[in-house]
Amino acid sequence: MRTAYLDTLYDLASKDSRVYALISDNGAIVYDKYRRDLASQYLNLGISEANMLGMAAGMASCGKVPFAYTIGAFLAYRAYEFIRNDICLQKQNVKIVGTGAGEVYSALGPTHHSTEDLGGLRALPNLTVICPASPLEVKKATLAAYEHVGPVYLRLGTNKEPEVYTEDYSFEIGKGVILREGSDVTLIGTGSIVKDILDVEGMLRDEGIRARVINVHTIKPIDRELLIRAIEETGKIVTIEDHNIIGGLGSAVAEVIAESGHGVAFKRFGLHDFSKGYGTYAQVKAMNSISVEKICSEIKKWF
Repeated sequence: MRTAYLDTLYDLASKDSRVYALISDNGAIVYDKYRRDLASQYLNLGISEANMLGMAAGMASCGKVPFAYTIGAFLAYRAYEFIRNDICLQKQNVKIVGTGAGEVYSALGPTHHSTEDLGGLRALPNLTVICPASPLEVKKATLAAYEHVGPVYLRLGTNKEPEVYTEDYSFEIGKGVILREGSDVTLIGTGSIVKDILDVEGMLRDEGIRARVINVHTIKPIDRELLIRAIEETGKIVTIEDHNIIGGLGSAVAEVIAESGHGVAFKRFGLHDFSKGYGTYAQVKAMNSISVEKICSEIKKWF
């Protein structure tokens, strides 16, 4: 995902001198090509995330289009006040790019996990929140963020995520994508865990359960129309996320269900606390009961 983002940003900046890459002294090596060819549009602000976002807000007020990039946990938590007051309150055209979504930095533990960022950031007025599921979607989401005038939070994984799309498609902010059709239950996901959800769908299909899979790549604004249609047509809704179940995708979908007036069976999979354990990404997901096997087992029990 990170490579897809950087390649797209490089192309945008090459064509538009207003586009700037701001980083916070992390992963500088991955910016080598950008730094070499577009040095005047590159700023390393050091380990100073809040300052980076304050500077980005000032640049946006002067007509620039800054993409401020660093580890998501350090953006969403450490610099929250600057996102709220300098960017969202002022409706500045800043693109906030957090890498390492969910538990992707599995060996580094909860200090580096972005597992509450959606809960905090989707509450902020004027902020669009996008969580791409694959490299192709990262490219489309980065372009959409550039074209959108206003604050955007782009939440990226960084674990060599596989592609989930077999063909090109139309990406639109606020519009989810149906990846699999089914009538027994709807599985809703966001971000890199969507690949796992497709694996869950395959295992359920082998058990005779036909699951619809929806990729909600935009958490805010969420695609209410698509979700309500799934409620009406499948009668069972499951959300799966690499995030705390409080405030994240599950909460956003629950709000839609509650306001729709429909009665529907509903189940959330995600973290119920800080992440437990250390290891590979797959190992940590298993330790926290959001592995493919655990999710599939619990859904089968539910049926």
